Amino acid sequence: MEEMVSILQYLMPGFVAAWIFYSFTSYPRPAQFERVVQALIFTIFVEVLVIFLKNFLMCIGTFCVISEWNDSSRLICSVVSAIFLGIIFSYFANNDKLHALFRQAGITRETSFSSEWFGGFFRNATFVVLHFKDDRRLYGWPIEWPSEPAKGHFLIEDPAWLVDEIEEDGEKKTSEKRITGVNRILVDSKDSLFKKICG
Repeated sequence: MEEMVSILQYLMPGFVAAWIFYSFTSYPRPAQFERVVQALIFTIFVEVLVIFLKNFLMCIGTFCVISEWNDSSRLICSVVSAIFLGIIFSYFANNDKLHALFRQAGITRETSFSSEWFGGFFRNATFVVLHFKDDRRLYGWPIEWPSEPAKGHFLIEDPAWLVDEIEEDGEKKTSEKRITGVNRILVDSKDSLFKKICG
């Protein structure tokens, strides 16, 4: 039992870092075994950071003594390091800057985004058309969108129906019919097929 408690205490900073990462990104939470593996990986990073913090604080301690290094100070440094690492990993996962650098170096062709779906929305903010299963089409600006295409909702601002009309010369013309009295509309992604409009 004591060994189990010791293992949990050891992994706790990794779980904190992983919790922050999944709270701030669109990545789906993995299965329990994968969570433990990720907590272990984050714990390794935390332990390295704690070593640097300990050495830094020891250097400061030669000039002015704040407190002695003990289990409590180690725990505080571990938690602070876990929070810092969770935020840093979230930052790079949400903006693709690190992966962009690796792509330029020819190391990878991947992005940091959780899916191509999320990356397409993130990098190309523009108006969208949601094509419903009954062939209706909704046009508007996406304020929020689902992280995965199969589940979640679109929050569309300034929505309008796209209506096809046949002109006298036989040509088809598409016009917008504004939805009056509605500023934003929430659409279940299961009800629509997504299309993106450039510009």
